Amino acid sequence: MLNRSSSHSKIALGAILFSALLLSACSEEEEQATALSTAPVLHGEGPGAPETFELSNGMQVVVIPDRRAPVVTHMVWYRVGAADEPDGMSGVAHFLEHLMFKGTKTIPPGEMSKIVARNGGQDNAFTSSDFTAYFQRVAIDRLPLVMEMEADRMSNLVLSDAEVLPERDVVLEERSMRVDNNPRSLLSEKINQALFPTHPYGTPVIGWEREIAALSTENAIAFYDRFYTPNNAILVVAGDISAAELRPLAEKYYGAIERRADTPPRVRETSVGPETPLRVEHADQRVRQATVQRQYRVPSYRTASGLESEAMDVLATLLGGSATSRFYRKLVVGSGVAASAGSWYSGTALDDATFGVYAVPAPGHTIEDVEAALDAEIATFLEEGVTQEDVDRAVNLLLAEAVYARDDQQDMARIYGVALTTGGTVQDVLDWPANLRNVTSEDVMKAATKYLDLSRSVTGILKPAGDI
Repeated sequence: MLNRSSSHSKIALGAILFSALLLSACSEEEEQATALSTAPVLHGEGPGAPETFELSNGMQVVVIPDRRAPVVTHMVWYRVGAADEPDGMSGVAHFLEHLMFKGTKTIPPGEMSKIVARNGGQDNAFTSSDFTAYFQRVAIDRLPLVMEMEADRMSNLVLSDAEVLPERDVVLEERSMRVDNNPRSLLSEKINQALFPTHPYGTPVIGWEREIAALSTENAIAFYDRFYTPNNAILVVAGDISAAELRPLAEKYYGAIERRADTPPRVRETSVGPETPLRVEHADQRVRQATVQRQYRVPSYRTASGLESEAMDVLATLLGGSATSRFYRKLVVGSGVAASAGSWYSGTALDDATFGVYAVPAPGHTIEDVEAALDAEIATFLEEGVTQEDVDRAVNLLLAEAVYARDDQQDMARIYGVALTTGGTVQDVLDWPANLRNVTSEDVMKAATKYLDLSRSVTGILKPAGDI
């Protein structure tokens, strides 16, 4: 996921939405923010149940009342991301995210963020493969102001070569800094290309350098006109407000915006992915610590059957999701072969998702040592199985983390925004705790046996230049 690279505050997405480690293809923020989970807010004291309605122009609205402080998080999500880009125009979704701050007919370039800051708020935006989102966090009495400005740039964005071409250079520099000069990001690009050889998930969110350099003002405007229409957008507001209080504001500012295009079908070219175990390597003199990372191509919450996705969330927690996980106990504390080890399931995606494991060799051990130990531990797990007691303990850990997430207003808004832009519903989020509690040890082992298959995987090795 890419955040804007500017004076705007960085977005630290909640631990419930994102797992511990991913070797980023795009940005420092993405390193900790790509393995998505659909773990939702658990209701009780504090935030109330979400309320929903739809405007006449097709814009969906979700309100999450939270009366603990007189502040709100206002987010507009678009059902479009890097995986929806036209062929040969990689990076245009992220590029347009930058350009959305360049001004409208009434707001000069760069002024929107200054207005938000002068009113004591924060704003930013981020792009992923499946969505693009813009947010402001402000005092409740400033909500009409940010709604008016956000609605303005949904329909009145002004772009010219004078603004667009210099910003294209900014994005190229961002790619150079965050990807081309980051060995972990370069390895991640190789893994994604091998894991998704014909699917657009194999293309980096920030885009390929040669295609970014060719993006034009006309490309950005065409993308904006096609996707930035209210019937392709979701408004999520969390904070000191109810749906009854928000509705008049939403109708005033967003309801008057006319549809500019029909919502396009989100059908991407797919492939079965790896059919034999694949390996990629990246050696670089800047690497100080070797790492082995393996990703398996697996179903997402949208595409999985039954409780498969919930079982994979539990599996990731059991194998490497905490200091009590098998990888940590056996490889780090036990044999001492690894300095760190873990696993994650990036289950929130419109199409296929990924399940990943990683390990970093401890001093005195090689990358071959730690990879062999990782393989052996997975094999032992598949052979011995897991008890229901262990599964219940992992479920409780996931539910506890969800409880903590509810204390962050922005995390609550993001949970619903991510779910709704990747084919899920509000009810899916609300049902998640009960579904998770229904996961059995048999569910976990069935998912592990089916999906921890080397023929579905790409193993990536990051090592210092010169290592054999």
